[in-house]
Amino acid sequence: MRDAKQTGYAPKPLPGITPVQRIEVTSRSIPCDGEIGVGGLGHPRVWLRINDGETEVCCPYCSITYVLKPGSGGGDHH
Repeated sequence: MRDAKQTGYAPKPLPGITPVQRIEVTSRSIPCDGEIGVGGLGHPRVWLRINDGETEVCCPYCSITYVLKPGSGGGDHH
């Protein structure tokens, strides 16, 4: 179960709760529809944003964690 204090589209992964599936990305704006992580069951597509000063974001639907590759993410304007 997620921490009740966490809200919005960009929760942080919680050790021992969030699955360990991590996907490296090169953009701070990431679309997620769950197709990668849950064997094709999917969920509504959401756009996740890795905030400035952070390196990862966790999908609130499927808990896939997207990790920004070192040196990536500059100049995203979504």
